Amino acid sequence: MKGLVTGLCFASLLLFVVVPVSGQTNERNCPSPTAIPEFVGPGTAKFSPNQSLCLPQLAPIGGSFGPLAFIVQSVEPGDRVDPQGTVYVVSIRGVPGGVDLWRWAPAIDPRPNANQTLPFKYEGQPDNCGILTNGCANNVGSTTNLGVAPGGGDADIAANAPDPLTHVPNLSLSSLTLAPGVTGTHSTNRGDSFSPPNPVVALIPGDDRQWSDAIDPKTVYLVYHDVGTFEIDVQRSNDGGVTYLNGFGQAIDPQTFPAAGGVPATNSANLLGQVRIDHNENSCPSRGDLYQIFVAPDNPQENLGGRPLRSGYVGVSRDAKLGLPAFMFHDYKIFTSPTGSPGASNGTANIFPALATDNFGFVYAVWSDNTNIIFSSSSDRGATWTAPLRVNQGRTTSMANVFPWVAADANGHVVVAWLGADRAGNSNDRSVMEPGHVAEQNGACTDGTSTCMTKWANWNVYVAEAVNGHAAAPAFTQFTASDHVIHRGTVSTGGLGGGADRSLADFFQVALDGQHRVNVSFADDHVVSPLCSSQSPGHCGDDDPESFRVGVSYFTRQLKANAKVVTTGSCAGDPPQGIPAEDEGAGADANHDAVAFVDTPSPENGTLVYNDPAMPLSVQSSVGVSGVSYSGSCVTFSGNAKVNGQVGYQFNFGACDLSALGTGIASFSIAVTGPDGFYYQKSGSFTSGFVKLHARL
Repeated sequence: MKGLVTGLCFASLLLFVVVPVSGQTNERNCPSPTAIPEFVGPGTAKFSPNQSLCLPQLAPIGGSFGPLAFIVQSVEPGDRVDPQGTVYVVSIRGVPGGVDLWRWAPAIDPRPNANQTLPFKYEGQPDNCGILTNGCANNVGSTTNLGVAPGGGDADIAANAPDPLTHVPNLSLSSLTLAPGVTGTHSTNRGDSFSPPNPVVALIPGDDRQWSDAIDPKTVYLVYHDVGTFEIDVQRSNDGGVTYLNGFGQAIDPQTFPAAGGVPATNSANLLGQVRIDHNENSCPSRGDLYQIFVAPDNPQENLGGRPLRSGYVGVSRDAKLGLPAFMFHDYKIFTSPTGSPGASNGTANIFPALATDNFGFVYAVWSDNTNIIFSSSSDRGATWTAPLRVNQGRTTSMANVFPWVAADANGHVVVAWLGADRAGNSNDRSVMEPGHVAEQNGACTDGTSTCMTKWANWNVYVAEAVNGHAAAPAFTQFTASDHVIHRGTVSTGGLGGGADRSLADFFQVALDGQHRVNVSFADDHVVSPLCSSQSPGHCGDDDPESFRVGVSYFTRQLKANAKVVTTGSCAGDPPQGIPAEDEGAGADANHDAVAFVDTPSPENGTLVYNDPAMPLSVQSSVGVSGVSYSGSCVTFSGNAKVNGQVGYQFNFGACDLSALGTGIASFSIAVTGPDGFYYQKSGSFTSGFVKLHARL
């Protein structure tokens, strides 16, 4: 969900000096002063000492021309480990503050410290590289930097396979602001520099909550909501994330859209988790399958009535890996929370549902109902799912548990991370999670003291691990990954809505490295900010609920891999029979008009992409296709469309396979109508490409 900047303060000194951080982590390139003093925890039996990641305390606005500065935070951290063991952590400051990136690469950075913390290098703000300053790290700690970037509302990163020439994996990064939408950039040198940010990588203007994943040396997928329909749009990049013009699809199919589509102002709509690619290297046929998890109401009536998002779905594309400019998803239901259950009353929109695949094509999903962290797996590439299983156990049973995330590798090796409280109740309920606190009163404690925070809920980071994740009844072992209480009070699971605390924003992530070890990044606000004396004077005690704090990113990793991880086995099974064969085609005519489509007649579904560069005009189908019919070697279909990113258009399209007749490659025709009498019509013959029909009447 889109974040906002923490706030503004008046700074008497805006000149920062980049100096090494002293302490136990030996983090490098750290600005001074930092958001909080360096924190290094004691560690646990299973996890390294929790370490804060350094970032600047302030981001000046106006540089030497003005005394204002943004107060810097780093929340919603995401972590990735590339094939060479490089660890990346990205976080957001909020719009328009941009994002921050940290890196530790065993190939070029110092070895882990004696206490097993990592000497991360702070890489600055990739979505601001070269826009207002002459670099990424150089845009921090400078009086000439305006302290803003094109995004910062949401962020995601994805690591590719090593480049065949440089042998360095590509890193793509995206950053969100509502208008124009998504900013994209990438690095080919492990984050030390980035390509110039492209603020319009999304085809549809006006976007929300983007995610990404990568495969092979340069293929990256980007997904996001378009605000016009709240469909989940999917774009593919073949250049490592510089542009996303090489493929298009939509993750909610026409049969599911009535239950899951429509804008939240009128419908319940949906909440999307991260897109995931099957990366398996075991020659399994599932490699390259594309998965998109989301939660939504169970049926159209619930959607129209504004009911909770009590059902989980996954959109599966098995043709995205073919590399065509158009690809298609079929949706499957993972679960439905029963009437009367916490999931049915709270909804499953406790941000975010998450999904992972292992090295043999098995798929795993997790979600929360605010009390339970729930898990399910699929052994047939997303078509059917096991009965939901509660993962949290021991001290977290029946307590408040939120923000689940999942990662998987090997054969059934699954890890789930989440944030758990030491008491039962809804994480958003201030009367339960913050007893004795009345924020409207001066002092904020009903007992007349300034220490009622000692009575608040304590939150920790938990990890559960299984080595038989796709078994009918997998066995999870739970660990505490945090070595201190990371937050006290409420935790908001309602995004920007509601009155609960959003200091940690909406999620954190877990990743597995090549040695099958768990790497966790999370937001933490347990340290009172050095700016407290100016932002909340008189209220700077550790237990004072009015003390000024900011969320910052922390990191910890598993000290030793689970010895029982299984690395051999058989591939996940094929999906059940009955998925219809697909018609497909792609090509261009003599005028360089480009066409790509894929469709199925039953159930009616498909994707159309058409571009006329002379206009210029870009057409994408919206929510599938309808009315698929055949005549001889020709197919025709129609549907709603977006023209140059705008909704409200309709199209009719036809294509003929001429290769069997020996009269050419293919022919096409398209007609588009829309608002204010808009009409476009074109027909032509392919000079390159193909049309292949799999069903005819």
